[in-house]
Amino acid sequence: MSEDTLPALPDRLSVDPNSPYYDEAVLARNVGVRFKGQDKTNVEEYCVSEGWVRLSVGASKDRHGNPLTIKLQGPVEPYFREG
Repeated sequence: MSEDTLPALPDRLSVDPNSPYYDEAVLARNVGVRFKGQDKTNVEEYCVSEGWVRLSVGASKDRHGNPLTIKLQGPVEPYFREG
């Protein structure tokens, strides 16, 4: 694989290292997520086939120290950001 070709984005991806959907190699390539036509910067996890994203809600944490999240339904478009 050359530097010009990017790998395909997975159907489901998470930024939590404890998740089975965590992929450090893909996340290092600067992944962006467009949800309902708007770029989102607070996405914790997404699933394209099921059509949902999990967004972090402010700076609040749960009792385990993980960010509080909300799951929203809608069209999800992951992409690699330029640069």
